[in-house]
Formats: sequence, C-alpha cells, structure tokens
Amino acid sequence: MIKKILIANRGEIACRIAASCERLGIAAATIHSSADKDARHVRVIGESLEVGGAVANESYLNQAAVIAAAKHFQCDAIHPGYGFLSENAEFCGAVEAAGLIFIGPTVEALEQFGDKARAKARAVAAGVPVIPGSEGQSSDTEALQAIVQEMTLPVMLKAAAGGGGKGMRQITSLEGLDQEIASAMGEALRSFGHDGLIVEQLITNARHIEVQVVGDGQGNVIHLFERECSLQRRHQKIVEEAPAANLSEELRTQLLAAACELATAINYRGLGTVEFLVTEDAFYFLEMNPRLQVEHPVTEAITGLDLVALQIRIADSGELGLTQAEVHAAGHAIEVRVCAEDPAAGFLPATGVVHKFQVPHHRVRVESAIEDGDEITPYYDSMVAKLISYADDRGSALAQMTQTLSESFLFGLDNNLLYLRNLLSDEAVRANAISTHFVDDTFSRVPFENPKSDEKTAAVAGLLWLQSRRLNIPTEPWSRLGMFTGWTLSSQVADDIYSIDTLVLSIGETTYGLAFGVMDESGQCTVKVNDIFVTLSLKAAGGERYKVTVENEQFFVHGLVHDGQISVHKTGQQWTFDFTLPIEVASVSQAAESGLTAPMMGLVLKVNVKEGDKVQAGDVLVVLESMKMELRIEANQAGQVAKVLCVAGENVERGATVIELETTE
Repeated sequence: MIKKILIANRGEIACRIAASCERLGIAAATIHSSADKDARHVRVIGESLEVGGAVANESYLNQAAVIAAAKHFQCDAIHPGYGFLSENAEFCGAVEAAGLIFIGPTVEALEQFGDKARAKARAVAAGVPVIPGSEGQSSDTEALQAIVQEMTLPVMLKAAAGGGGKGMRQITSLEGLDQEIASAMGEALRSFGHDGLIVEQLITNARHIEVQVVGDGQGNVIHLFERECSLQRRHQKIVEEAPAANLSEELRTQLLAAACELATAINYRGLGTVEFLVTEDAFYFLEMNPRLQVEHPVTEAITGLDLVALQIRIADSGELGLTQAEVHAAGHAIEVRVCAEDPAAGFLPATGVVHKFQVPHHRVRVESAIEDGDEITPYYDSMVAKLISYADDRGSALAQMTQTLSESFLFGLDNNLLYLRNLLSDEAVRANAISTHFVDDTFSRVPFENPKSDEKTAAVAGLLWLQSRRLNIPTEPWSRLGMFTGWTLSSQVADDIYSIDTLVLSIGETTYGLAFGVMDESGQCTVKVNDIFVTLSLKAAGGERYKVTVENEQFFVHGLVHDGQISVHKTGQQWTFDFTLPIEVASVSQAAESGLTAPMMGLVLKVNVKEGDKVQAGDVLVVLESMKMELRIEANQAGQVAKVLCVAGENVERGATVIELETTE
C-alpha cells in the first residue's frame, strides 16, 4: 500500500496532487529547483528537497536527483504530474528499478505513446485515421528539411516527446526552414530532454477534441467523456471545456470508441488523453498524452470523479474501481488558464513580483501556483493559475466565468485576465463556432486594447499614491514616507497651488500631470489632472478595496501602489500607471535609440554577432528564452554592431540593452 508519494513537479499541479494525497490520507513530499526554493508548492506541501539549478535540465528533468529525493523522503511512489518527466519511459523504468511505484502508465505504454511517431504508428494499426506526414521522428536537420520539401505547405513541426505546444513550429515557407527546425529542436530538448521532431500536414479550420480514458493495465479501459480544447495561442490551450458543444452524437460516439480501442490495444494503465482534430464529420488522431492533463478539472467537474485519486488507486491496487456504466456526465464546465503574459504584445511572457492576486473563490474552483509576494521567474511556463466554472448548461458556465474574470485582478505584472473575459464574450466563442486557429488568425487580429484611461481614473490613481505616502500620525497627517518631492501641500486656497505638478502618471502613450488641492475633513480633495479639475474622495473599505465618490457618482475599486506603479481595478477593467515625480523626470536621461533591449527577463541562448559586424534590418542578433518560449531580438535598422552587452548562458533583465548599433544610414 502506498504510504508516501514524491510529487516530482512544481506549481499548481504539485499543489493539486498534494490535495488529493491529503484527502486520501497519504503523506507527500516534493522537490524544487534553486529558483523555486520559496515557491508556493514548497510552502503548501511542506517537505521539499532542492534537486538542482533553475534550468529544468538541471533540476526537474534530473532523473537521478528526483529518484534520490524520493529515497531521501522514504517515499513508496513518484507522481510526475504533467510535463517534465511525466512521459519519459526511461524515467519510469528507473523509478521501478529503484523499487518505487511510478504513478502513471507502464514503460511500454510510454514508449508507444510518449513518442508521437510511435503513437501515430499504433493508431494506424488500430485503424484510427491519422494526419499525413513523416513515418517516424528525426533529429537530423537535413533529413527533416527533405521531408518538409517533399510535402505540400503548410506543415507542422512537432516535438516527438512531450506536448503543451513546446517544440512546435508552423512552416508556411521554405525560407529560414533550417532556423525553424533548429529552434523547434532546441525548445524540445530544453522542455523534454529529447530533440526529435516529426512532420505533419497542417490541417486548417479544425477543432481540437480530446477524450479522457483510463485503464487498469489488464485490458479494461473506459472513457470519461470528451473535452473541447480549440481555443489556443502559440499551439497552447488557454480555454478548455467539457463536454464539447455542437458535436453530433454520432461523431461523439465514434471519438469515444476510437479512443478506447486505441488504449485497449496495449492494455493501457492509468490516465491518458487521446487527442483528435475534428473537421465537420471527419476526425484524425493527433496524439495520445499518457499522463494527467492540465485541463483534467473540467472532466472532474462533469463526472464528480477525483482523477488524481483514480491514478493513485490504479498504481496502488491495479484496479479501476468503477465501470463504464457507473460513469455519468452532468452539467458543463469551463477552464481558463491565467498566464503571466501581455496579450497586446503577442502574448509575450511577463516576469516580476505578484503584488496582489484576487479571484472570487465562491464562484469558481481555483488551482493556483502563486500567492501575493511570489516572484514569477523566466525559467518555467507562464501559466500561474487555472479557474474552473461549473453550471447546469454551457451558457450559465460561460456567464459564471465571464463574471469571475470581471471581478478578478492580478497586480504587479502583465496578465491575460481581461483578454480571457473579452475572448469568452466573443459571439463566435459563445456559439462555439471556432477552430484551433481562431485566436491566432481571427481574435488576435482585433488589436487588444486595455480600457481607455481618463482624467477621473488618473485622479483616483493619484489619490491612492497620495494616501500611500502619508504616515499614520494624527498630528502630522501629511508627513511623507522617506521621500522629498520638492513640493508640499499648501493650506492656502489659491489658484497658484495647482501651478506645479506634484505627480506625473503615464499609461501607454498617455501622460497625466497631477497637482493636489487641500483635502477637507471629509477626505474630499480636488485634483488637477492636466487641465481638468476632478473633485473626489477615497475611503478604505478593507484590504485593497476603496469606495470612490466623484461628484454624485459612487463606485468601488481595488488599488495598490507598488514598485513605481499604481494599479487600479474596477469591475471588468484594470489600469496600471507608471508614476514619477517631476523632480525625477527632469533628471532622467533617455536611452540611446540605437540600443536593442531585452523585452523580457530571460536566458541568452545565442549571440549571433560580434563587435564590428555589419547587419541588416530584420537580422536576428540575439536569441533569448523565457518561460520555455524562444524570443529573437532583431536589428531594427541597418548598421554596424558597436557593442555586444550580453553573452550566451547569462540572464538579462527586462529592458537591459543587449546590443548597441551604429546606423549606416
């Protein structure tokens, strides 16, 4: 009987697995990298061992260190979660060779389905339609180029090991093909420890439907119904739901049967997900993920099952404990992935400190990797939380999630909360008239705009800043907290008190100069914002919540002043202002226009130039990696490299100048 489990993962999934262990009365321990020593999963689980450096290859992918950690904590079993080593057959074999239980499929199943090329061959043998493409995987760049050149574009490069959109590249032109192959192989190696790729024809205007299956390893396989996962960006899912809407019963029956037949063919053990591309009434096998999926909570919601507990039961006893007739689906569930990223900048990942993350927990289930004060680093995936709504029907579940997203906020770094709300409000999404390319080809074409700021919002932000600078001393209410602005509030009621700005706010391309009048006994203050006068009061209502009164209007906001920024959230809207003091603005020197900067904190993978090299606009000068995503820094003009300010293998901060160019124009 399993008494203690090592959770060999991080983030929200490690916390999620720990919750099931606690319900089952099973002890748990975990691991962490040097970058994760203060991470939430370490705090929640309580017992953790550092297994290596920040980079996944040195820690979470270090098989020997993970197994050593399990022995250190005297564990009986290892649960790999998803990603990292969850689909690694070699790791599964090493775990079992060490006398431990691997909570997942058998080595044979991982060899068949952990490799996309072998999985495809197995699907062909089982009579399941597959996507045309290469017969096997390859790590040979020239061989992969030859395969692509023989096919009709567009095609898709895919990492043979792993999933989650890592190591995938859409090829629409032969130009730069070698670079795309190298990029996909590198990303696959860093994410899964294996750089093999397969090539497939790109099927457009298709839906992504997946079937959750579970087997006992003795020939008994059942399904837990299907999920819709078509809303994706960069080939990574951002919204999932169960069951799939607008799916005919005939096609649903065929998909469920095909998934079970495939799993039964190899006596599958544990949880697995068979994924399909669906076009009208046809479907094609995409891949099988022999592990727990990120989106498993929507299946739990409609079936009432604990899928992690089911995994543990099968690993422990070899029994399913239920039959197909006992599995029922009711209602509708929707999951959204909250990510630290900037949708307005092509979903560029964001790093930084989480100053405040608030979700109305009474409305939805929350699976979170973060708490207030946590730091988001560039070493791992950008997903920081999952929100799951459940209701009797799809319309109600959508309404519940939309309202939740309107009331949720994350202060401190860019995020996709507002984007998700806008996405779920789209008519095509509400009608489920979507495909896997909807976000990239349709929704992203509409410029994603944060709510417009105005003088009233700027005045609220200014008053939040002013209150944050007050000392809590009744006799000196306007004493500053360790700062000197060059200006002080005046008690005189004269027009000239507004003649000089006390604070400068900026958001996007808009700048506001603020000057404050006298605050009366009721807390009301007149603020001059550029040339507009706004009279308002701001009263604390608990935590970061404030009651705002502007003339005859009243409303509530959440606000926080942090690290040179002021964040304001009003239902369904969020603004983040940068603030400076006029005395500081005058002394700030502008960065040289010739400097190319890092748009995000990350690891320098490659520097393609040296001092003195001549470059053309569009040349890739530096390649960075952050949150498992590769980013290329290109020359913005023709010129000559004056200075190289970074080296491969080092981390650079967001905004750091990495290359200085001298223009040749």
